Amino acid sequence: MSALAGIQPKTIDGDRGAMDPKQVASAIRPEDIHFPETGLISLENTHNKAGGTVVPLENMKAIKKVANQYKIPVHLDGARIFNAAVAMNEPVHKIAEQVDTVQFCLSKGLGAPVGSILAGPKEFIERARKWRKRLGGGLRQAGMIAAPGIIALNEMPNRLQEDHNHAKRLAEGLGNIDGIEIESEVETNMVLVSVENLGLTSEQFIEKLEKAGIKSGSYGTHSVRLVTNYDVSKEDIETVISKVNQLFK
Repeated sequence: MSALAGIQPKTIDGDRGAMDPKQVASAIRPEDIHFPETGLISLENTHNKAGGTVVPLENMKAIKKVANQYKIPVHLDGARIFNAAVAMNEPVHKIAEQVDTVQFCLSKGLGAPVGSILAGPKEFIERARKWRKRLGGGLRQAGMIAAPGIIALNEMPNRLQEDHNHAKRLAEGLGNIDGIEIESEVETNMVLVSVENLGLTSEQFIEKLEKAGIKSGSYGTHSVRLVTNYDVSKEDIETVISKVNQLFK
């Protein structure tokens, strides 16, 4: 961010991804020539590093109220906004209404092979298109990859609950294996596990899983993330639980 946009990010620790509106207000720079101006408040829903957790709608509304008070725009990293909507049992526009601009992925939960959407006011999008070009973005004859994006939007949101159910079952099965600890409650399609009690680092654990045909990712020294999606069936979940049980029984 600093290299490309000349800005200084300021992060706030949240509770399962949700920032305290009072902390957000305190983090806004006062009018002072010694300080950079606060130009944007950025949220994420679902929250990746918190384990795919859902930031409550009321929390987003409270932060937007703070932003309006200080006349600061709010952006949402909504890569998995449709997962959040399904978990909330709310239409996706209810989440988008709490921010000024939003980005979401056509890939990931929605299953398209590639693609993301940036949405916002017309003037903002016109500026964003120029910035995309400056940074080397843009594709010619993009219809071949836009087509599956349309399918992703029209057909895939209604099946996301299946991914969430699979993730809950995966967490249940792995949590019953001695030495594996589920780090946080599963709300969407992510499962975070700690393997510290196995005496392994996350990389060592991942290597063992990979040899068994299971893909996962490191989220820290002893933390590992597993994600369910359209390509992971109910039978696959049971296979993973069985294989991991055999590896560490």
